[in-house]
Order: sequence, then structure tokens, then C-alpha cells
Amino acid sequence: MSGFLEELLGEKLVTGGGEEVDVHSLGARGISLLGLYFGCSLSAPCAQLSASLAAFYGRLRGDAAAGPGAGPGPGAGAAAEPEPRSRLEIVFVSSDQDQRQWQDFVRDMPWLALPYKEKHRKLKLWNKYRISNIPSLIFLDATTGKVVCRNGLLVIRDDPEGLEFPWGPKPFREVIAGPLLRNNGQSLESSSLEGSHVGVYFSAHWCPPCRSLTRVLVESYRKIKEAGQKFEIIFVSADRSEESFKQYFSEMPWLAVPYTDEARRSRLNRLYGIQGIPTLIVLDPQGEVITRQGRVEVLNDEDCREFPWHPKPVLELSDSNAVQLNEGPCLVLFVDSEDDGESEAAKQLIQPIAEKVIAKYKAKEEEAPLLFFVAGEDDMTDSLRDYTNLPEAAPLLTILDMSARAKYVMDVEEITPAIVEAFVNDFLAEKLKPEPI
Repeated sequence: MSGFLEELLGEKLVTGGGEEVDVHSLGARGISLLGLYFGCSLSAPCAQLSASLAAFYGRLRGDAAAGPGAGPGPGAGAAAEPEPRSRLEIVFVSSDQDQRQWQDFVRDMPWLALPYKEKHRKLKLWNKYRISNIPSLIFLDATTGKVVCRNGLLVIRDDPEGLEFPWGPKPFREVIAGPLLRNNGQSLESSSLEGSHVGVYFSAHWCPPCRSLTRVLVESYRKIKEAGQKFEIIFVSADRSEESFKQYFSEMPWLAVPYTDEARRSRLNRLYGIQGIPTLIVLDPQGEVITRQGRVEVLNDEDCREFPWHPKPVLELSDSNAVQLNEGPCLVLFVDSEDDGESEAAKQLIQPIAEKVIAKYKAKEEEAPLLFFVAGEDDMTDSLRDYTNLPEAAPLLTILDMSARAKYVMDVEEITPAIVEAFVNDFLAEKLKPEPI
């Protein structure tokens, strides 16, 4: 266990009081669940979470008075097994840029924190788990490193006593179980979804991008059904009132979780780690995730010819998928042509490398640390070059890390598969020197 934790967190953590704690000691204490709390001292929501999380942490561990990093209490005996919920530890991963502010913020935290100086490691964690909002809290299996729950904020709200510890993912069939509604008031059992692809649609009427996507999605749904495909969408509302839910749902031809079933709506948010809306998760008939990027796929494929939208190793950069550039490091190959043939050749060049990277991390049940794009010549690409201060040269091989405001550039006359593979491997091995964006 300690090997994984040290690879993830380094050798040392610190307490709120500034004492160092050896990471390998977490394994010796029998820690089975690790919470990573991503936040910042300047964020009011983070301050609010810290207060509620401290109470939650104390209830579950039952040893808050002993302080973070402590073992079993007096009289427990060297061989005593910790209570299951005391096997939780939390580590704060800060985005603070001012050390004094960071120190003031962590001082009262009863859990551990990555040292302030570990800025590079913090950034790697933000990228690895694709953190886009703060505060965020994710739970990992401390032995295997697998993500147990991507939305720990809902765990604190829904299970304040930790009765469902360790909050592992449940099958979609189990989480969705119960009645579903149509907008005419008809009720169907969730068992009616068997044998169908399912889109789980997290949306709300108050959200303008949601309403825009809904209009497109209604047409996509109609086309898929007319083509004879077994497909259903389930609306999981984030509306602020039942009246708003009913108004919005009246525009939708598919099913919805009842607005009054807040527990089921929350469990679905927890299951898929929803951090923002609109989000469309597409599932296969067995309930396994095909893509979390249903929104992008629907907008890019208005005729639904590629349904059910299995992920492509290499994407052609467009207005609708450019948002993914903010999700983590992205390899972008710029080509000097508006000709589709040039873009297709570029995709074929980097696809074997992309497939190899994706397969390697999929075998470890982890998300790939890079997304892969080809960018042609258009206004969006010009804006990206301007924003990142890239030269006009093409072909141009780059890796862009927006969250780190860093870029890596390979400016050569001819780009070959060997050059791409070496560039990717050197990036993953942290051998490349970044330039600022």
C-alpha cells in the first residue's frame, strides 16, 4: 500500500501545525480509504466545506483529538484492528499561491496536507483526477489507487454519519432502481431500460447551456429512435424547484427521475462524479459507461451516425470539443491545411500512439493522462494559437497544459510516428521543459 501512496503523495505530508508525517506510516495505520480535498484558502465555499468536513472527519475517525496521522488511542494495544471508518484519511491539495494564506487555512485542519512547496505534485494530482471546480473531494482505495467516489461533497451531505462507508460505486441498475416518469405523468419501472443504451442527462432549466443542449438532444433522440435503435434518456434534474423541473421536463420526450426523489438524484450524481452541467453520460445495455462526453458527441454528430459514440483516440479540434482542452494536458498536432485529407493523415499518424497510451492506463483502470487532437486552420485554431502564443509554423506538435499554463513544443520540419512517440514518452516521464503560456 505505502508504495502507491508514496508515488501519489511523495514521502512527507504535514499536519495543520506544521509537523511532518511519513506517508508510509499511513499504510502501517491500516488506512484503507484516502480522501483528496482540492481547494484554496481564498474560496468561501472551501472555507464552508472545511468546517463541515472537520465535523464529518471527527465523527468517522473517532480519534480527532489525537490529531491527524495518529494511530489507535491509548489502551488499544499494538495488535488492535482499527474500526472500519477510522481507516479514512484525508489530504488537502491546495492551489494557494501565497504561503502565509495557505498556513492560515490549514492550521485548523484535523487532517493532513501536501506541503506548500510541493507545487508540481499538487498540479499533477489536479490533472490526474481532472479537477475542474473547487472545492472537490474524491475518495480513493488506498491500496489499489482506484477512484471509489468522485463526488465526496455529496457523501458528506447524504451520509453524515458514514453509515455507507466506504461509499464504493454501485451498479447503475441498482442506483436507478425505482419508478421513472414521462412528462405526461405516466410512470415506468426502471426495469424497462433493460437491453437499451441509456443517456443519463444531468441538466437544469436555470442553466442556459443546458437549455441549448436540450433543444439539440431532442432532435438527436428522435433520429436515434427513428433509426430503430434501443435508446432511452433519463433526465436527472438540478432544478431549484419542482415547478421549474416540471416546466423544463415538459420539453423533453424521454424519462426522468422524479424530482421528489432527491436521494436517487444525488446517488446518480455521486456515481458519475458530476462537477458541472449539462453532462450527458452514455451507457451500454449492461450499464457500463461508453462516454462521459455525450454533450460533445451530440453537438459534433447531429445526424447521429456514430451513435452510441464510442470514444475516439484522436479528435479533430472543434468549437464544441475545445472545452476538453481545460480538462488536463492535451497533445495537439497543428496541420497547415483546411483539406480534410491532411487532417485525416495527421490523425492516422498519431492514432497508434494514442491507442497505446489509452490502453496502458485503461489496464490500470485509470484515465489516460493525455488527450489527443488534430487542429486544422480555422478561427478557433487561430484563437488557440494566439492565446498560447504558439508560432505559425505547421506542422507543429505541441502538448498544452492549460491548468498549469504550460506548453511543450516540438517544431520540426517533418513529424513522424517515432518523433510523436518520443515526445509523448518524454512528457509522461517529465523529461520535457515547459514554456509558460
